[in-house]
Amino acid sequence: MKKLLELIEHNAKMSVEEIADELGETVNEIVSIIAELENKKVICGYDTIINWDKVTEEKCNALIEVKVTPQRGTGFDRIANRISRFDEVDSVYLMSGTYDFMVIVNGKSMKEVSSFVFNKLATIEYINSTATHFVLKKYKDHGVQIQDKLEDKRTSVIL
Repeated sequence: MKKLLELIEHNAKMSVEEIADELGETVNEIVSIIAELENKKVICGYDTIINWDKVTEEKCNALIEVKVTPQRGTGFDRIANRISRFDEVDSVYLMSGTYDFMVIVNGKSMKEVSSFVFNKLATIEYINSTATHFVLKKYKDHGVQIQDKLEDKRTSVIL
């Protein structure tokens, strides 16, 4: 099962036939295993990594650190679930350190992300403070190198 998960984590377009061949299993066995893993929420989705810098549509990503006061009886879970329901929110992680959550937000512009933080996120009860960090450039995303390899443009000098 671990090998199957590693295969589809690195290439979600891999066909069931290719997976079966790679693992030495039948197609029916692989289909059954994948369905079971999806039902158990071990496999939670299939994403494509896109280099948005190469697309004309503007997109702004931000990492927002959030400090909260945990709620009695539910700790951080209720607050995390509330934050997760916003369409602008891509990911929510409980963290160790100075801040409690790392929230990854997507928007069309810095202004749109700022508006989300100011009008929606920061106004939630039990949120004490936020620190927003805008992503300026991605070099690697989900284990995939995003930027093309840099070409050495220096002039060769021989003395």
